[in-house]
Amino acid sequence: MPSVSPAPEGAAETEGTETEGPKTVIDAGGTYAVGTDILPGVWQSAGPIEGGACYWKRTAGEKLVDNALTKKPASVQIMPTDTSFTTSDCQTWQLTNAPMPPPPSPASLLGELTKAIGSGMFSGGPPP
Repeated sequence: MPSVSPAPEGAAETEGTETEGPKTVIDAGGTYAVGTDILPGVWQSAGPIEGGACYWKRTAGEKLVDNALTKKPASVQIMPTDTSFTTSDCQTWQLTNAPMPPPPSPASLLGELTKAIGSGMFSGGPPP
């Protein structure tokens, strides 16, 4: 068995060395313990993997705090009081601590709804 000498003080970590402590990147689906596996803060993902829908959920003990299923980029604020964060079918999550994006306005939600169901119901019904 080869012996390994400790690196001199102040020496940079070598490639392949794992760091201790919580991650700031989530690159696989699963459930992560907040404070142990990952840090609380604002996390962002580019959205779902190809052909999927990105799902995430935050829990505090047995209580579901928040969750979402999306085909768009995702942002989530994981709080220090959360106990776990679960993700599946999402691209890599990155801890950014950037401000959360503003929620969509009622007008933009109505626009999305109109695209989804068609504009006929807003013009008095179907054409004669």
